[in-house]
Amino acid sequence: MAGHRQSKKVRYISWAVAGAAVVAGAGIAAQSSMAATTWPAQKTFTGHAFDTCTAPSLAAMKAWHDGFYGAAAVYVGGKNRGCAQPNLTASWVKSVSSVGWKLIPIYVGAQPPCQTGSNPEKLTASTATSLGTSDASDAVAKASALGLKAGSPIYLDMEPYDIADKSCNDAVLAYVRAFDKQLRAKTYRAGYYGFTSSSAKAIANATNKTDLPGNLWYALWDKKYTTTTDWPFGSTQYTSHSRGHQYMVNSKETRGGYTLTVDRDAWDAPVAITG
Repeated sequence: MAGHRQSKKVRYISWAVAGAAVVAGAGIAAQSSMAATTWPAQKTFTGHAFDTCTAPSLAAMKAWHDGFYGAAAVYVGGKNRGCAQPNLTASWVKSVSSVGWKLIPIYVGAQPPCQTGSNPEKLTASTATSLGTSDASDAVAKASALGLKAGSPIYLDMEPYDIADKSCNDAVLAYVRAFDKQLRAKTYRAGYYGFTSSSAKAIANATNKTDLPGNLWYALWDKKYTTTTDWPFGSTQYTSHSRGHQYMVNSKETRGGYTLTVDRDAWDAPVAITG
């Protein structure tokens, strides 16, 4: 959500400063390393999803499964994860899955060296590759412990940064490539959450697509429920169920007597395999 890693103030400032399965188009090149392994079939969800910093209680999740939202993002780990997760356990995953929820695992890994604000973990040019590898291993371990099985996607959260800073951008891309390569080595699909003005743009516009994520969850707060009409990148990129769109933030909603503040997402992409 808008404050899921940083405070809202810091996140808006940093945004202003910044100014998966084998899929068709660009996704094929990005995920070509998957070909050597027999992969579980992708589980895809298309519809309304939400993300919120702390996984809601089981009672809230049952009340919210009323036909509008069908998927929810869960923050499985990362040193920059902004909220405690008292509800997020393997038992919770099993229970909400049995209700019918689809889950979207997100991992808040190392952040760019040029990013505004302080973070518990920042990458550098010299540590980008090793951190990417170790963070991916941690992400898989955390996801697996929750019952999110091999073949599931893990979406790496990269907050806004100045992509015009070449050394910073190169370091981020090195980190992302190492993270994704390690995910795929462990048979997890690579996804990525970022902003259309910066962190997502850096991935979509990278000339070298090697080891980049095959699924892109883009933050564009235009209040439009779509993954197509406002897609800001190449029309052949991230096709065939590989896009998520965070289109509204800080939406306070009450369903079944439970009030949550969530971010809304239009989803047409992989979700976790839990069964």
